[in-house]
Amino acid sequence: MAAPPSVLVVGSINVDLVIHADRLPAPGETVAGGRLERAGGGKGANQAVAAARAGAAVALVGAVGDDELGTDALAALRAEGVDVGAVARLGGVATGVALIVVDRDGRNQIAVASGANHEVSAEHVRAARGSAPGCVLASFELLDEPVLAAARIARDAGCPLLVDPAPARPLEARLRELRPILTPNHPEAAELTGEQDPDAAARALTAQTGAAVVVTLGERGALVADGAGSAHLPAPAVRAVDTTGAGDSFNGVLAAELARGAELRAAVHAAVAAAAQSVTRAGARG
Repeated sequence: MAAPPSVLVVGSINVDLVIHADRLPAPGETVAGGRLERAGGGKGANQAVAAARAGAAVALVGAVGDDELGTDALAALRAEGVDVGAVARLGGVATGVALIVVDRDGRNQIAVASGANHEVSAEHVRAARGSAPGCVLASFELLDEPVLAAARIARDAGCPLLVDPAPARPLEARLRELRPILTPNHPEAAELTGEQDPDAAARALTAQTGAAVVVTLGERGALVADGAGSAHLPAPAVRAVDTTGAGDSFNGVLAAELARGAELRAAVHAAVAAAAQSVTRAGARG
């Protein structure tokens, strides 16, 4: 039997505190009558779980606090089959927490206290180097240096590098030179380039990195831009319950498919389908 594809995820680990409400509050407004739920979250952790569910052997690099929330977060990841041996337990630092409000149409508002996530260093990432992965996935909920360290692991392994630039911030020249496949959503692509049209934004990012770019478009699917041009891959029609974590499902499955050796557009097609299914269930991890 062939070994499962190997994915290294370098990213954040949070605990999500989610309020399901009839509608999202306006600035300064209180919306009462909601239902509270606690769940695992963080882009890195969510992406690792999605890749593991897609059949990949996943190792996660990140950090949690030496607190109850960190203990619970790691237990949930182990239960999903994610290797958390390279996740640091940091004393005197809180585990990351996301406060999320989800309305009756599945739309959300999110505020994050980064906590231990912003203590992840390049040294943490370099220390986790093991056998060569089939794909490396990193996101911007960590600082630049650990993201760069992850990118260099991908370069040295000769494997695809996915970078989810969320929340959006300017791309470091050192990262652009490592030719990441960027996976912003439409607003992030616009913020990174100043281009409101997703196709123009994707082409502008491709010009910066010399690599393919995938712009996720929510219920409209995704746009892929590469040397062969651009293509729109539509999403199946579903009834959205909760869009929290849909992008993470997309990235995790995309990483698993690329590690398996799939061609980019075929991998994006699978990732779009997975993200569509994820919004039919409550919670960032469904």
